Amino acid sequence: MISSCDAVLDETPDNRTTIDSPEKIAELLVGAYPEAAYASFLEPMTDNAGDKGPSAEEVRVNQEMFFWNDINDTDDDTPTNYWNDTYAAIAQANQALASINDLGGGSEYNALKGEALLCRAYSHFMLVSIFSKAYDPATANTDLGITYITEPETVLLGNYERGNVANVYENIRKDIEEGIALIEDTYGVPAYHFTKSAAHAFASRFYLNTGEWQKVIDHSTQALGGNDLSVLRNWAGQYRPRTYSEQTTQYISSSAVQEPANLLLVSASSPFNRYHFSARYQLTNGKRDELFPFRNETGKQSAYQVFGSNDLFYNVPKFTEYFKVTNQAASTGEAYVTFVLLSTDEVILNRAEAHAMIGQLDKATEDVNKSYAVKTMEYDPATDAFSVSDIQTIFEPENPNIYAPFYAIPAESLSFINAVLELKRTIFYNEGLRWFDIKRHHIEVEHLDIFGNSFVLPKGDLRRAIQIPEAAQSFGIEENPR
Repeated sequence: MISSCDAVLDETPDNRTTIDSPEKIAELLVGAYPEAAYASFLEPMTDNAGDKGPSAEEVRVNQEMFFWNDINDTDDDTPTNYWNDTYAAIAQANQALASINDLGGGSEYNALKGEALLCRAYSHFMLVSIFSKAYDPATANTDLGITYITEPETVLLGNYERGNVANVYENIRKDIEEGIALIEDTYGVPAYHFTKSAAHAFASRFYLNTGEWQKVIDHSTQALGGNDLSVLRNWAGQYRPRTYSEQTTQYISSSAVQEPANLLLVSASSPFNRYHFSARYQLTNGKRDELFPFRNETGKQSAYQVFGSNDLFYNVPKFTEYFKVTNQAASTGEAYVTFVLLSTDEVILNRAEAHAMIGQLDKATEDVNKSYAVKTMEYDPATDAFSVSDIQTIFEPENPNIYAPFYAIPAESLSFINAVLELKRTIFYNEGLRWFDIKRHHIEVEHLDIFGNSFVLPKGDLRRAIQIPEAAQSFGIEENPR
């Protein structure tokens, strides 16, 4: 009987795989990236969204977020789902780090440790960017943050505290700086992992939020690898001649040869591809003309194509669905959509903004021109490139107070900031990134319904921090004030 008891006790009680090799840790890290969509609930909050009217498809998350309402639905594509999946990714990263520690670490685990640290930093950064106020060093010590978890979950019901934005950012910084020194490009499919370029791209975004301009420039340059133009998404040369399906395939390609702009991808459980073009609060006629005019600021034809017969279906080809069958007999399964999390297009504009902020206007101009070069039909750098004075004139905002970050924007740089943010608004349409610029620069957002009624999200509005899920509140997580 004693022998039988010993045999039972020697077994892992829940039959989980024992993490005892670098290969198993690498497998664990596959799940350390949030496999959930955020574009679905962030995009309708931005100034990119218009009202198509009652003939369009009513999608609850799209409708509620257009009016900046708190929503507690747990379906895919909701804030609650993103919160849950991102913390699940953090748990994977923490378990990988704990397993590396248990195995004694060493050089053979360095790259894995670097990836785990960057995954943990990225997930917490996305959570604090969505569910907290924008970073401001003057208020970060009192602004509610999110729970920064650094250990694997070992209890069923734990006690959690949000902390503040300052300590969340301190932990993110620490993980980035430690992780980025360890990363190696040794992946089978690099686009789904933190390569060196992706790590530097993430660092570029992080330091853009803290206003550390030289770090933004340094990390952006390393992410681009000295190639700049050749690694940007070439809408004029590679997308424009192709069909809709060919463009979507190109946009989410994991091949560095086919699409070098993609630095980090994720395949998320999401039905977004089924309604991103047809939901009521998306791309209207007015928004199409605003974001995708036939001619851009160079005076030449824009390389972007808006597909769809009318504003009920207008969209730019970026998404496609993979349906994973879980029950062949019942023909049931789960929809997945690939999203671009980090790209060279973002990085070069981060660098342009940083150059402008420290008065390097010639270099900022170079980066802006490079972005236009691949997004303008028949672009000729000899005649179409902007000068410093061109940008200061053409992109001067009508309202000089439109942007109000925690730092002062030099007067001579304001047009450059406007140029960069308007470029990003078009380039990353329907990907959710516009919301982060709106928060970072405290941009007022106005939404109009089909009757002309105005709904305004003013600067400083508390709804800019999306509400913490009710389930998290039940675990002691303090809700956002309203």
